[in-house]
Amino acid sequence: MRPADNAIRQNPWPDFFSTVLDGLRENGLHRELKSMDSPISTRVKIGKRTFLLFCSNDYLGLASDPRMKKVASEAVNLWGTGSAASRLISGNISLYRDLEKDISSFKHAESSLVFACGYSANVGVISSLAHKDDLILSDALNHASVVDACRLSRADVRVFPHRDLSCLQDHLAGRPARGKVLVVTDGVFSMDGDLAPLRELYGVCGEYGALLVVDDAHGTGVIGPSGGGSLDYFCMQNADVVHVGTFSKALGSLGGFVAGSKLLMDYIVNHARSLIYSTALPPSVLAANREGLRIVREDSSGRERLASLRSYLRTCLLRLGIPTPAGPAPILPLIIGSEREAGLLSQHLWKKGILVPSIRPPTVPPGKSRLRITLSALHSETDLDRLVEALEGFFRMGS
Repeated sequence: MRPADNAIRQNPWPDFFSTVLDGLRENGLHRELKSMDSPISTRVKIGKRTFLLFCSNDYLGLASDPRMKKVASEAVNLWGTGSAASRLISGNISLYRDLEKDISSFKHAESSLVFACGYSANVGVISSLAHKDDLILSDALNHASVVDACRLSRADVRVFPHRDLSCLQDHLAGRPARGKVLVVTDGVFSMDGDLAPLRELYGVCGEYGALLVVDDAHGTGVIGPSGGGSLDYFCMQNADVVHVGTFSKALGSLGGFVAGSKLLMDYIVNHARSLIYSTALPPSVLAANREGLRIVREDSSGRERLASLRSYLRTCLLRLGIPTPAGPAPILPLIIGSEREAGLLSQHLWKKGILVPSIRPPTVPPGKSRLRITLSALHSETDLDRLVEALEGFFRMGS
C-alpha cells in the first residue's frame, strides 16, 4: 500500500455546493421553495399573509372544485389510498381503463395511455420512439421535459428556431436517408403563451414522412371549441399525430397521458421505461382525472370566463404601454429582460400582496427574464385591476 493511500482525502462536495450557490445568488438566479399554507386558488396563505395568486396553472379552478373532491374521496373509500405496484404488475385497476376511454374520446384518438405525470409521459413517449440513427427536430422553446426526453433517446437531435418552418424544412430536406424522423413541439408554449403552427407542421411532416408529437400540457382543457387543446383549436382533431397532455393544469389533478393509434399505444406499453417502471397512480387521482374531463366536456363556462378575463387584462396592459401578445391561452408574459429587473418587479408585487415569481434562466434564455402571469377562471376583474395598479406603480416609480 502506498503512503498516499493512507492519507485522509478532503471532501470536495461542501465547497462545490457553496461555490455554485454563491454564484447563483450573485447573478440573481438563486431559487428557494415557498410553502403554501392554504389550498391553491386565486388566493393563498403564506405564513401570516394572504396573497393574490397569478402564477398557478390551475386555469379552470378545478383543483379545489367540490366535484373533484367528492369523486376523489369516494375513490379512496372504495379503492384505498394507493395502487401498490406498476401498471404492468398489479396496479392497472379498472379506473385506468375507464379513464383511457374518456381520454381517447376527448382527443378523438383510437387509444390512449396514462402516465404518472406529464414529464414522465414526454420522457417515456419520445425516448421510446426515437433511437440511434433516428432524427428528432425540436422547437427551441419546447418544455424541459421534451428537451430531456430528446437527450435520453440517443437520436440525432436538432433544435430549430421557434416556430421556424423554413428551418425545419431545411433540416428535413438535408437529413440522411436512414432512420426515422420525429418532429416535436409544444402546442401552447408555457412561457410565451403562443401556439405552434400545427397545420403547417402537420403538412411538412406529411411531406417528409415524419411523425409529429405535440405536447399540449397548457392547451388541454383551455382552448378549442370543446376544450380539447391546440389540435381542437385548429380543427385538427382527427390528425394522425402523437398527442401528449397532462391532468395537472386545467384539469386540476395529476398525471400525464398520450393519445394516438392502438398500434402506437401497444408499442409504448412495451417500450416506455417511465411507464413500465413507475408505480401506478392512486385511485383518488384517477377518479379526479375522469371528473375533470367530464367537467370540461360538459361545461364551457370556465373557458369562456378565461377568454373574457384574458381580453380584459390584455387591454389594461396595452393601455400601460406593456406589449402583450394576442392569443387564446391564459398566459401573459411580461418580458422584462434582465434577471435583476424581473426580480425587483416580483418583489414589488410581493410587497403589495400579489404573488408572481420572476422567471429567469435557464427556464428562459438570458436577457428574456420575465413575469409569467397566468389567469384562473376564478379571478375577478377586481383582481386584475389590483394587479394592473401594482404594475403601473412599479413602472411609474422606476426600479
